[in-house]
Amino acid sequence: MNAPNTLLNQSFAIAADHGGFGLKQHLLDYLKSKNISNFIDLGTDSDKSVHFPDYAGKMVETIKSGKAQWGILICGTGLGMSIAANRHAGIYAALCHDTTTARLARQHNNANILAMGGRILGPTVAEDIVETFLHTAFLGDRYQDRIGMIDPGC
Repeated sequence: MNAPNTLLNQSFAIAADHGGFGLKQHLLDYLKSKNISNFIDLGTDSDKSVHFPDYAGKMVETIKSGKAQWGILICGTGLGMSIAANRHAGIYAALCHDTTTARLARQHNNANILAMGGRILGPTVAEDIVETFLHTAFLGDRYQDRIGMIDPGC
């Protein structure tokens, strides 16, 4: 059952640079194995060097256009992607290294982008982080007030 404010059944996008390509490919296989297919793969399509801001920009554009409601960004550390994405109003990219940060990013910050480090996380931990992010609801109330202080109008 889809709990209020969780990301279940909402369309999403996934993107990575060369540093996150391997983990992205693993997660695509994992999602497909779980019969999750409501996503758009924004690339990259190889481990050839690319610029992470290009892929963060594609993600932001995809979310802001309504083609996806949330996303997963992966670079070597997750830092570059999260910084680039967070420069845009209404985008809340959370760099998560474990299930606790993923849960709190959703509960307290209503994060709409999960950022991860392909050179930092193993595949099983990344799967657990995605599952936690996907299934955790935003708590709202005082947390919504705090988001409004960061990003008035959202």
